[in-house]
Amino acid sequence: MPRPTPFRPDGGVLVVVPAYNEAAALPATLAEISSCAPGVDVLVVDDGSTDDTRLVARGRGVPVLVLPFNLGVGGAVRAGYRYALRCGYGAVVQVDADGQHDPADVERLVAGLAEANVVVGARFADRGTFETSRARRLAMTLLARTISTIARHRLTDTTSGFKAVDRKALAFYAANFPAEYLGDTVEALVMGARAGLVIRQVPVEMRQRRAGTPSQRSWKAGLYLGRAVVALFMALIRRQPALETAS
Repeated sequence: MPRPTPFRPDGGVLVVVPAYNEAAALPATLAEISSCAPGVDVLVVDDGSTDDTRLVARGRGVPVLVLPFNLGVGGAVRAGYRYALRCGYGAVVQVDADGQHDPADVERLVAGLAEANVVVGARFADRGTFETSRARRLAMTLLARTISTIARHRLTDTTSGFKAVDRKALAFYAANFPAEYLGDTVEALVMGARAGLVIRQVPVEMRQRRAGTPSQRSWKAGLYLGRAVVALFMALIRRQPALETAS
């Protein structure tokens, strides 16, 4: 556990950086967050890394929450949410350690919380030139249309991990955030929408990862559609937690 952070009576914004074996990419990511979003606090969640991820973060004076083994992005983000809730933060932004998320957009995501509980940084909203495989893009389109219906608002990118949540959503997700494959994106949005959270998006520009190995190899691209459909189906049939139980 990192040293306890003083309770933030002003709310404050915490950037949670889930990281699994990202020692090579992390220094530039942390430097960019510091430069582009100097008013936020940062927490690195070391998701059971076997490299020097935690040492790199600590060497730059950033608190590190060390998980004993790899839980996946969902588990790491949930741990970060619980830390943020305990410390009294008013908003949390997830920024991946690999450099694909541009910290210059953090302020725009947080600003969007004035009208929503969850703000998604959307890759396919008329900004940037992010490319992906045809199968993956098809899955993203189908998911976006379905979840837009549930959320009662048009969303173009429901698998983006670049998002901001306010205090209400933070309390809900700290207790209920799913850890399964695509749970941190697809299922989390379905759960939030069904619980009554207001979900919106802002256009962002994604980049290629700085270093390390992508979690999805190219030869697995064809499996993405099926796995995405299963993730959505599971999100729809699971028992829905009540929003008030997480407050």
